[in-house]
Amino acid sequence: MTKTIDYYLSLISPWSYLGHERLIKMAQDSGATINIWPVDFSVIFPSTGGIPLPKRSKQRKDYRMQELRRWREHLNVQLNLEPKHFPVSDKLAATMVVNLREIDTNAAVQFAGACLKACWLQEHDISDRETLLAIAEENNLDGDALLSNSESALQTITQDSERAVELGVFGAPSYRLGEQLFWGQDRLEFLERALQK
Repeated sequence: MTKTIDYYLSLISPWSYLGHERLIKMAQDSGATINIWPVDFSVIFPSTGGIPLPKRSKQRKDYRMQELRRWREHLNVQLNLEPKHFPVSDKLAATMVVNLREIDTNAAVQFAGACLKACWLQEHDISDRETLLAIAEENNLDGDALLSNSESALQTITQDSERAVELGVFGAPSYRLGEQLFWGQDRLEFLERALQK
């Protein structure tokens, strides 16, 4: 029986970026599939006690930067700690992922990774329509088609976000395997162990 990982993320989360490729490899190695859920944290945070980054205390912001430096070094990945286009809205990009997952789940996961990379490595603004169309083209996707049903996709994202709260999701990235929830890219090792059982 194929195992399925439910992957909840924000397309502007550095933590989602840091875990994204590792999650894909883990799924491939274990023969698992990934269901991708780009959720809206303006829906999730008020319901779960989360605080948006701009409203966090200086101490929490400073510690976040320390942790990003540590993980960048530990994983030996390229990561711009203060990208030019952050924070921006990821809603338009998320609608493209939602529309694409209806056609090809693996392509949706790959496109989400391209959006994360665009923000955290390439200094691109993923709230910009033309930027998203360019990312789609680079990935051999029809960007106009993926943007054509954005209102319906936004409604789907809200519904997915409300359902995520019901399932215990409160931060990004979160990974769900069966009844188990793993919050944060630093919990991928535990997810891997669960996949091996």
